[in-house]
Amino acid sequence: MTLANRYLLYIILLHLALAGTTYFALEKNKLYFLASELGIAGSLGVALYIYQAFRKPANFVSAGIEAIREKDFSIKFVETGNAEIDELIQVYNLMIDQLRLERTRQAEQQFFLDKLISAAPITLLILDYDARVSAVNPKARALLRLPDSSLLGKSLSAIDHPLMAHLENLAPDQPHTIKLAGVETYRVLRGQFIDRGFARQFVFLEELTAEIVETEKRAYGKVIRMMAHEVNNSIGAVNSILHVAEPDIPDPDIRQAVRVAIDRNDRLNSFMRRFADVVRLPIPHRVATDLRTLVTDVARLMRPQADSREVSLQVDLPAEPIMWSIDAAQLEQVLVNVVKNALEACQSGNTVQINLTTNQVSIQNNGQPIPDVVATNLFEPFFSTRATGQGIGLTLTREILLNHGFSFSLRTEPSGWTVFRIEC
Repeated sequence: MTLANRYLLYIILLHLALAGTTYFALEKNKLYFLASELGIAGSLGVALYIYQAFRKPANFVSAGIEAIREKDFSIKFVETGNAEIDELIQVYNLMIDQLRLERTRQAEQQFFLDKLISAAPITLLILDYDARVSAVNPKARALLRLPDSSLLGKSLSAIDHPLMAHLENLAPDQPHTIKLAGVETYRVLRGQFIDRGFARQFVFLEELTAEIVETEKRAYGKVIRMMAHEVNNSIGAVNSILHVAEPDIPDPDIRQAVRVAIDRNDRLNSFMRRFADVVRLPIPHRVATDLRTLVTDVARLMRPQADSREVSLQVDLPAEPIMWSIDAAQLEQVLVNVVKNALEACQSGNTVQINLTTNQVSIQNNGQPIPDVVATNLFEPFFSTRATGQGIGLTLTREILLNHGFSFSLRTEPSGWTVFRIEC
């Protein structure tokens, strides 16, 4: 029973007791009895009036509490003329105004934050209290190429993307640079913020691939152009002199040495032209092309080399045409380079497979795996693991695929197969 109800019960019982006592005391004196009963009735009325007056603030408080519980900050009370009650009403109305203003401010800030997150040019993943993804922005969906069902409610390690495995154990509030097995490079920050008194985390991802590739290209392009200019000028002049002098040399041994020098200069000139081709690579002239025909031609071209190494070259093509908008000559050069590298990684009895799907070409082999220390450097300009290699093939491959806007990767998978994937 509430305090108000107990007080009301007390008033009623008290006045009933007074009425009963008056009845027994003044039963024979009708006049005094009636006067006493009227006085008791008046006292009861006054007590009930005072009770109602005391109840009004409680009613206001109860109604206000219910409105706040329902998060309805639009209800305000009108003053009654009672100074004490009006003071309570003024305090309540002021509190409601402040709450409504604060809620409006929070709603506006949340709306602005949501718009800012959606428009952010970098990838953002927001984690809940259990370190599971609770929100992502459009840039994250585009980068990870996964639907919300594959992102929301999952821990970072449970998301099917090679980048996520590197994020699980990052130290908070410290920027890191992560390079995947392909050319992709990312700047990553795993930060923290306080939400309702508890720590939550977020992950910023910024792709640096384009900036790094462009910086590298400017750097090695300038060096290659300078080298090519100096080498070609020198070789041209030297070869002209040697060609003129060669017929007049009486000693056959010296004449043969001059011929060797001329041939060596020609090979050096050819070597520099291959480097210069990377810098002078033209913008792709893209035409709708059936990838089945292109893959078939590459496989036919590379089959003699596979047979000479006793490596099985297999091709898996769909029945329907697969049309990509590509520069056929450039993409053919890419496939030739990749298949050639795959064959060179194999020994007798190994297999190279070329698989084609609607949006992917993969070249895989079960030959020598790629060591982890080498995997992240494969697409560095002119990087090569072979003593006689110049790293031109993968550098040219990288430039062609980036110019086409294709994503690609090269890694040895847990199955032991090394896979080069190209996705349009």
